Amino acid sequence: MIESVPNLSEGRDAGAIERVADVARASDCRVLDVHQDPDHHRSVLTIVGERSVIAEGIFAMVEAATRSIDLRRHRGAHPRMGAVDVVPFVPLRGSAIEECVDAAKAVGAMIAEGLGIPVFLYGAAATRSDRRNLAKVRRGGLAAVAKRIRTPGEGPDYGPARVHPTAGAIAVGARRFLVAYNVNLDTDDVAVAREIASAVREAGGGLPGVKALGIPLASRRLAQVSMNLTDVGATTVAEAFARVREEASHRGVRVLESEIVGLAPRVALRGASTEGLRLTRNLAEVVLETRIEAE
Repeated sequence: MIESVPNLSEGRDAGAIERVADVARASDCRVLDVHQDPDHHRSVLTIVGERSVIAEGIFAMVEAATRSIDLRRHRGAHPRMGAVDVVPFVPLRGSAIEECVDAAKAVGAMIAEGLGIPVFLYGAAATRSDRRNLAKVRRGGLAAVAKRIRTPGEGPDYGPARVHPTAGAIAVGARRFLVAYNVNLDTDDVAVAREIASAVREAGGGLPGVKALGIPLASRRLAQVSMNLTDVGATTVAEAFARVREEASHRGVRVLESEIVGLAPRVALRGASTEGLRLTRNLAEVVLETRIEAE
């Protein structure tokens, strides 16, 4: 079994998101979770499938999303470079990272050939060392990618050396578990969120395996510290929450709540509780292994 966690640049049209999810379901894949965020204008689907069906199912989902999402009309807080921004493959029980690399390459080739969208391979599927880090692949968002892609030596792994007019470009890769985790602050001052993000991210001397951004939640008049925990063995969700709360307290700001985007493996949730993290969903609902067993 392999997991895929596509990120769609659509977080406001629930009907469109569900139609995309239904395409994955029709391909004999199991959609375990759909996380929709109108401020980020982004949705994250958690999909699992047997090795024999996952590539076809994800390609069909990308094709459906490409028909319904137009980046020319997209405005959202989250950085992006594609209608389907990123498609990672993650090994679950009985599968290996090498199989996820194979799936990433197969899907990347299908997207480029079938949809005319440029595809950049990242993570364990990267064909060059400077593309292992997803942040470097989509640095600067769609506008920067559109310029960079035309530079000799900077073209995609598959597809044309130009972005698709409505779908942009897409990063497809293979990786280990990653947890997307957001902490909402009881303030609308995004500068404070950015200061906290700088303090907690690994690149700023903070927690190992943590990437972080400060983002405004315009609809709620709040600021958010949005994190990716890329090494859940080194930094758990509970440890990330504690550090954000500590940094917020130093700045006279209270943590309002937090959310796990999609699902998280049990190993990332050591020492966590719904109340302790002030989660917007019950902790039991976001445990990946539990959801797989329940389906």
